[in-house]
Amino acid sequence: MNNVEMAASYLEEALRRVRVAEWSLSEGAYAYCIRQSQEAVELALKAALRMVGVEPPKWHDVGPVLLESRGRFPKWFDEKIDELASTSRWLRREREPSMYGDEESGLPPQRLYTKTYAERALNEARNTVEFVRRLIRGGTG
Repeated sequence: MNNVEMAASYLEEALRRVRVAEWSLSEGAYAYCIRQSQEAVELALKAALRMVGVEPPKWHDVGPVLLESRGRFPKWFDEKIDELASTSRWLRREREPSMYGDEESGLPPQRLYTKTYAERALNEARNTVEFVRRLIRGGTG
């Protein structure tokens, strides 16, 4: 499998996670919506890296690698890298709490998140996935 095929596969998985996040939001499962949004962003950005021949890291926040890869992308994509890296960093920090809760305070994941917070995560995931979809399809900004 080549980089383009892998990128397309990652993007398909990212799109699937966005759909699950949307369903989770509609069910009031805000923590799960955030978890799926994080995974969608991670997969989409790893797809973007693969598209330009960069092996994605095996960790969850790919923002630093994305920043280091600036200049390998089309200009319109490069202009969004700071924002994409920021989204990656933010949602990476939510990965474990959205699944396990906050063990220090004894709060389960369901008590950590609000609808507004979950909507923000989902919107960031949608935007990231759509932006990467344009990259993979060879589009312009």
